Amino acid sequence: MATVLEDEIIPETKIPLTFKWSGREYKVPPERQKILGLVKGKLPPDQERIADLRIAGKSFTLIGTPEGDEIKDPSKLEFLPDVVNDLDVDFTDNPTAAAIYKNDQRNIRKVREATEKLQINIIHPLRDGKRLLVLDIDYTILDTKPLTSGSLPPAECARPGLHEFLEAIYPYYDICIWSQTSWIWLEAKLVELGMVGSTRNYQISFVLDKTCMFAVFTERNGQPYTHHVKALQIIWNHFPQFSAKNTIHVDDLNAHTEQAQADRELHKLARYMVHITALEDFRTLRHKAWKHELRRLTQS
Repeated sequence: MATVLEDEIIPETKIPLTFKWSGREYKVPPERQKILGLVKGKLPPDQERIADLRIAGKSFTLIGTPEGDEIKDPSKLEFLPDVVNDLDVDFTDNPTAAAIYKNDQRNIRKVREATEKLQINIIHPLRDGKRLLVLDIDYTILDTKPLTSGSLPPAECARPGLHEFLEAIYPYYDICIWSQTSWIWLEAKLVELGMVGSTRNYQISFVLDKTCMFAVFTERNGQPYTHHVKALQIIWNHFPQFSAKNTIHVDDLNAHTEQAQADRELHKLARYMVHITALEDFRTLRHKAWKHELRRLTQS
């Protein structure tokens, strides 16, 4: 049997890659590089040779966070809870805080400025007569920790019933994804989850990231309070067919990581969202208590 001597071992060859976007060059460390659409199905192992992948003539996307533009994912921060709730002031049960928020001239100015700044890229045309779902990603429809760490494949990080939920409500709602992460993370998550660029029976109309959020002034526990919000008004200002009457914002559903297989939240939520489309005005509902509302509506 032939023996390969140590000095005959072929050394590794590293090929430096240059990332360019809009004429600017970026340096992206190898451990942050992610290739999307290279193969169908299970990804090949790291030791697989490029020559054996048969990718000649194929198009794929290579993304990664450049040095200096690192995103501090909430799950990686030591002093934050696992679930980051960006709806930490509940106006539903606090009319005083709601009045302060709506009447503060600083907030009115911020909404106006954010509306003027907002540029929405329509991925799929909005449809006449549809309501609007504004949907968060992290810890709502996605378990972020195993996805960012790579410990689980994307399909297993999605909340059970995700695609079935979106397919069930799509005949009635146009869908907006609004995440408090940056666009580069958001795009990767949507592609890996198969929510864009797939053959599912639903379409995402448009996507907003954290740059569309801003700090507002209100009150919490009787004290002045400043925090960042997803102000739906800036969407309504761009698309006047939508308003509080026909928009529902789903953000931070109950955690689903411990008993994922038994998680039926999205199935129940789909029933609720389809059921309420018979109503003229969503403002007559208490979405916070949607499970109670679902029981009440289905019994009436």
